[in-house]
Amino acid sequence: MLKTVAARGSITAAAQPLALSAGAVPQQLTALRQDVGVDLLRPDGRTVALTEAGRVLLAHAHRILAAMEEAECAVAAVKGTVGATATLAALPSTVARIVVPTLAALGADHPQLVMTCLVTDEAQLRELTLGTVDVVLGQRYHHLPETAPPRSVAISPLLDDPLLVVTAADGSGERPVALRELATHNLVVPPASTDCGQAILHACHQAGFTPTGRYVTADISAQLALARAGLATALVPRTAIDPGAPGIRTAPIEDHPILRLLFAATRRTESANPTTAAIVEALLTAVRQDRTAHLRPSP
Repeated sequence: MLKTVAARGSITAAAQPLALSAGAVPQQLTALRQDVGVDLLRPDGRTVALTEAGRVLLAHAHRILAAMEEAECAVAAVKGTVGATATLAALPSTVARIVVPTLAALGADHPQLVMTCLVTDEAQLRELTLGTVDVVLGQRYHHLPETAPPRSVAISPLLDDPLLVVTAADGSGERPVALRELATHNLVVPPASTDCGQAILHACHQAGFTPTGRYVTADISAQLALARAGLATALVPRTAIDPGAPGIRTAPIEDHPILRLLFAATRRTESANPTTAAIVEALLTAVRQDRTAHLRPSP
């Protein structure tokens, strides 16, 4: 609880990921304070902050919790069996073509494993380090500076997922498009505050223009709807598009491709965790199968 409160900045914000009521957390922290004999938290405006004693205890808590997980993984590795529960955090744009096949495969291969899926764009790696999720299906755009993950996190690359140019269907084929051609288009783009928005902005600058987003939304279903109606041109990750979706035309970018790396992240342990290993393998299989289906000629 102390670790989660310190990361989230408030007791109320820590209650939900701990699956506790807002009243239960302060009760437990009060008991911890009584055990330690010194204040661990102090008010800090509308939030709380660690005291010096709290920071010392938290440093030890990180090591204690890591040792506990290492012990659990070591025993699980000896047993060689997949556990009973696990939580996957995934991006909304990966659900249909990667997450759903992954969950279906895990249900068939490991019926004893109860999976929980958290679909979110927000701070997935933080949830991983806090222990509220076990595997993250995340992304990193190649156009953006690479930020090294925490040393406690292991990254398994899944695939490079290109953004495609999406317009209303007009009967033409998937002719590659030069990014500079979009300088005169009405674009629908994600907010510049998002990774995808920043990657598009950077690529367009490389192509010699600044995109003017007539429509701004991170909602991919809204982007596709605007493109389908002929109101805008969208730039959407390939895995976020239903290959059979009617009313749209997709085309690759030929001169300044915009790629996102999809990856699976787990907590790094010396002993292999059979449960997280099974989830990562299922993700890799779903990616391979989706890629094969995408490359297979239509009948």
